[in-house]
Formats: sequence, C-alpha cells, structure tokens
Amino acid sequence: MMLLQIATQAHPLSGTIAEWVWLLPVLPFLGFLINGGISLVSATHVGPADPDMGHGMVHHDSDAHEVSAAEDHGAVGDDHHAVKPHQYAGLVSIIGPLVLGLSFVLAFMIFSEMRSVSMTTPFIQRYFSWMPVGKLQIDAAIQLDQLSMLMVLVITGVGTLIHIFSVGYMKEDPGYPRYFAYLNLFVFFMLVLVLGANYPVLFVGWEGVGLCSYLLIGFWFSEKANADAGKKAFIVNRIGDFGFLIAMFLLFANVGVLDFAGVGAAAHGMAFGGSLVTAICLFMFLGCAGKSAQIPLYIWLPDAMAGPTPVSALIHAATMVTAGVYLVARSSFLFSIAPVASLVVALIGGLTALFAATIGLKQWDIKKILAYSTVSQLGYMFIGVGVGAYSAGVFHLVTHAFFKALLFLGSGSVIYAMHAAYHHTGNHEDAQDMRNMGGLKKFMPITWGLMWAATLAIAGIPPLSGFFSKDSILSATFERAGHSTLANASLFGISGSFWLYLIYLFGLTAAFLTAVYMTRMMLYTFHGPNRTGEKEQSHLAEAPWVMTGPLVVLGILSVFGGLLNLPEWFHVGRVGMLDSWLDPVVGDAGRRVVTAPSAVSEQVSGGNELVLILIAVVVALAGISIAFSRLKPQKLLPAAQSPEEEGFERVLEHKYYVDEAYDAAIVNPTYQISKNVLWRGIDAGLIDGLLVNGSSALMRGFGWMGSKLQSGAVGTYAWVLVVGVLAVLGAVTLR
Repeated sequence: MMLLQIATQAHPLSGTIAEWVWLLPVLPFLGFLINGGISLVSATHVGPADPDMGHGMVHHDSDAHEVSAAEDHGAVGDDHHAVKPHQYAGLVSIIGPLVLGLSFVLAFMIFSEMRSVSMTTPFIQRYFSWMPVGKLQIDAAIQLDQLSMLMVLVITGVGTLIHIFSVGYMKEDPGYPRYFAYLNLFVFFMLVLVLGANYPVLFVGWEGVGLCSYLLIGFWFSEKANADAGKKAFIVNRIGDFGFLIAMFLLFANVGVLDFAGVGAAAHGMAFGGSLVTAICLFMFLGCAGKSAQIPLYIWLPDAMAGPTPVSALIHAATMVTAGVYLVARSSFLFSIAPVASLVVALIGGLTALFAATIGLKQWDIKKILAYSTVSQLGYMFIGVGVGAYSAGVFHLVTHAFFKALLFLGSGSVIYAMHAAYHHTGNHEDAQDMRNMGGLKKFMPITWGLMWAATLAIAGIPPLSGFFSKDSILSATFERAGHSTLANASLFGISGSFWLYLIYLFGLTAAFLTAVYMTRMMLYTFHGPNRTGEKEQSHLAEAPWVMTGPLVVLGILSVFGGLLNLPEWFHVGRVGMLDSWLDPVVGDAGRRVVTAPSAVSEQVSGGNELVLILIAVVVALAGISIAFSRLKPQKLLPAAQSPEEEGFERVLEHKYYVDEAYDAAIVNPTYQISKNVLWRGIDAGLIDGLLVNGSSALMRGFGWMGSKLQSGAVGTYAWVLVVGVLAVLGAVTLR
C-alpha cells in the first residue's frame, strides 16, 4: 500500500527523524507477527508419512496431550510452574524485548529532536484516507506532540523493562511465544492509541488494548477462573466503550469532524457549559471509567490479577488503565468548557480513590492489594484532570508508572521465590497470600529495599516522586475550590466550591489509607518471622538478575522521578519542566479553568502551598506510623491457620460485596432470562417446539392421512366412491 505521508513542510520536525514516527508501533507489531508465528508453528503436530506408523500409539499420544494440556496453564493468579521451557524460548527471549527496546531508542531520538526545535503545533502525518464517506473524512494519521511523545516514552520505556522481566519470569512456560506475541501486540495497540491523530484511530488502539487485556488476563485459559476474569474485563470495558462511541457520534453530528485539530478549533464556538459539550464529555468519561477502572466500572481490574504478574504491571502501570486519563487530557479543549462534566470527573475520581483505598486495607493477596492501589491512584489522576490541572494529572500518571511497575514486578519476584520454594517441597499453599510470607527481607534484601522505596513514593513521602505528583494534584484541587470555573458551577444544586473542598478531603483521606495499607503489605511480606515453612526457607532467594535488574532501574525512577516537575517553591534546578513541556497541548485549557488573574498556574503560591504540603506529609507519615504501631507481623498466622474475619473487616475483605451485588442484580437475572425465556421459552419452546417440530408434526399427520387413503385396495376405493356419491345425492335431495 502506498503511503501518502502528507506532512506540512513548514513544520520544524519535517525532514527530521520524526518522519519515522510510524515505526514506533510497527516494531512491536513485527514482534507480534514473529512470536505469533513461532507459537503457531510449535503448536502444529505433523502426522507420520506412513499412516500405519501411528497405529498402536493412541494411548501414548493421548497421555502426552494430557500432560501438555496440564502444563499449559496455571491456577488463579500466578500459581503456575511449567515442566520444561518452550523449544524456541531463546529466540523469543531476544525478539520480544528487542522490538520494544528499539522502539524506545527511536522514541528517545525523536524526543531529543523535539526538544531542539520550537514546536507550538502538532506534527501530523497522514498515510492514507481511511473512511472517505460523504462528510465523514477520516485519515489513517499519526499526531506527534508533547503529550503523545511523553506517553510514548513511558509506554516503550517501562514496557521494555517489563518485557525484560518477563524473560526470567515466564521463560519456562510452554506458552512462552504466545505470551510475548500478546505482550507485543498490547504495546502496539497502546502506541496506536496515543499516536492517533483523530478519535477513530485512537478508538482502534482503545479497542485493541481491550482485546489484548482479554487475551493476557486469561492467558492460562484452561483454568475457568482465569478465563472468566478475561471475559469480565472484556465485557465491562465494552460498557464503557459504548459511551465513547456515543461521544464520537455526537461530535460528528454536531461538529462534522473527528480529528483533534478540527474538534479543538470547533470547541471555541461551542457554548460554555452547554448541554452539548457536557453530554459529549460525560459520555466520553463513561468510556474512561471503563478503561481506567472508576466507579462503577472498576470491578474488572482486581480480577485482572489472574494473568501473569508482568501483565499486571503492564496493564496497571504503563498502558491500558492510563488510557482514560490520557483521553481526558487529550480532550482538554472540551472538558475545560464543560465545568459540570469536569466536576463529575473529579468527584468520581475522589470517590474511587477513597473507596478502593479502604478495600486495600484488608486484602491478603499481595497482587490484589496492588490492584486496588491502582484503582485508587487512578482516582487521583482523574481528580487532577477533572479540576483542570491536566499537567498534574499526567505527571502523576508518569510517576505512578514508575513506582507501580516496581511494586508489581517486585511482587512478581516475591511470588517467583515463593513458588520455587513450594515447588521444591511439594507444598500447595497459596504463594500470593501474605500470611504465608513474612521475614523475606533476610532472603530478598534487594527486592525489600526497592519495594520500600516504591512504597514511600506511593505514600507521598518527600522527596520521592509520588510526593511531588500527589502534592500538585491536591494543591490544584484546593486552589480551584476558591477561584475557577468549577467553583462557580453547581452539581446537584450544590456549589462547585463545596464539591472541590470535599474532593480535596477525599484525596487526603485516601493518601492516609494508602500509607496504611502499603506499609501493612511491606510489614507482612518482608518483616517479622517467616511463615513460609522450615523446609521452604532454604529455597527462598533473590530472583535472577534478568528480573532484578529492571527493578533497580524502576527504583531509580521512583526516587528521582519528581525532578521532572519540581514546583516553583522548590527553588532548585529547573522547576515546572513537565508543565512547560505540556503547555502547548493543555496549557490554554488549564488556564481557561482558572478565572482569577492571580491564579494562572497549577500551583498554589506562597505560604498556602507550604501549609498544604505540610498537611499532606503529616497525613502520610501518620498512616505509616499507625501501621507500624498497630500491626504485629509476629502475631500473624499462616493462611491455613488464620480465623475468619468478622464485622466490618469481613466486609472489607469481601470488597463490600460489590461483585455479589452485581451478580444478584445483573448477572444472575440476565442468565435466568436468557436460560428460561430466551432459550427454553423462545428458542426451544416457540421456534424449535412449535414452529420447527410443530410444522414437521403437522406434515407427518397429513402424510399419515394420505397413506391411509392411498392404501392400494380397490374394494376400499369402491366403498369410498359409493359413500361419496350417496353423500352428494343426499345433500342435493335434502336441500
């Protein structure tokens, strides 16, 4: 296919390495094709040239197939141990991470080129006309600007580290090539999502990451729980995607274009706070709530832990769940003129941050704690972009990618060590339950140190990365409660100022709870006595360096990531670098939200800022201190000996019974209606029973009558003729 590549020659990036931007998603797609081909070739079993050679071997082949099937799966989560590695594991280990590494190198080169030029407009490359239907003119086009470049660096950089970690974590799995094929395809679609120049191209990537999440969450699909988790993620995301589609329909019907540049220009002509732009933003946020796991569509994300741990890191840290935050930031020209919709975004974000944090307090599965932590931190990001602090929300997206990837991969190292120990002793205890851990600091000191760094970062302890990004969101929320278009708006008849102060309190409370449950996770996992077992302790050890190496890199980023956007009060080095970088994309929209002339930035200046910082730090330190004082790892019993939770703790352990409520209110009624009405009543009863079987029975009846009449007996025919004649004569005579 011939590429048109129509790029404006006057653009500063024309004729530079940025012309190769199309190669960024193509490289991981090539990895998908190669690894996918390897997985298909290795799954093909060619029969013998002489058919007789297979005779007498049926029993043996059947057993071999059963063994293979048994090897190619794991239990819920990462309870998986393969018998032998795939025959092409070495080749896959090179191709899978290499394509991501090359994509990251190219992204960094383009980023360097962008920094060397003055770039105030996006660099758009149009490759071919995709949907030329009347007024609907959609191109297959890529848009390169400061926001998409930042997302590409995070996706390819953190994605490369996760791919490298996967080499050590998954190498012995028989489905190893298939795993890397899915992983490469996942990154391909995510890059399409953030590089698309219009909403339909973005939507292709949007749906693609949903497909890949289904494939990766249900990677060990022979276990029903894993397959169900994949289907749950896929179905819940479709609910949100319906809202995104409605938003695009409304845009095209009322604006006539779907590319970002065109919609951004048309936004200036829309009525501020009008019903149209509010409806578009609310429907768009419905899609964001599904993809980024906000209330009420968050329920799929904790179940996503059924996939391999590196998948959890990729979905939760660098790619899919951040798509909703990216969409709001990308559409800031719409949300900034829809204050009611923005208030809804911030309010749902605050509620989600608080709600998920409370659930994290009583989870025992180490990955489930991190899953609810992700849901909570995503709420923080939506608070940021909801209040119009788009740079702050994206900043937390970046720092979260660093420390959450570290936490997930660190938990993967812990699970890897636990599995190795249990496998050697033949123990079948849950390797992900913290009650079976404890004292791992002695056996895994590097992982312990790095995960503590990530824990302090997510808790918001200075000067780690999470402190700066959380502070920027909380400060912006407090500021906009006093002076902003949001404060002047109203929601449910209540002033926006009240809602913003309430959201700020939600954020502070969630920060306190985050410090508590993350410290709890570290205490029960790494401190106190070991509860794994005496036989197992000799097999506990640090993971190989192919797994530990990426943790070290992520640890450095988690510690120093805050340097990307130091606040103005810091007075050290270059402050606000990320704010300045993103200003050409979201700066005008952010300033449109702030109405007071003295409040033109996303930071609260002067003494108020320092007071807010002090409050946030005290809250985080209080959470850590309370966890240390109240939690006693030495008193914790292994999972098999632990008593059942009681009271409200039981409610938290069962996640407020939300899944059970969904099952009772939606899933089971839908199933019963489908089974009893649609299947038994309509399909089996009406269609099969009455129409199909009934018509066939009627035809059989006519056939039986005909067979009796056409008996071939001449005497019978004569008697029938006589009776007929008499009947006719009688009818005529008696008339």
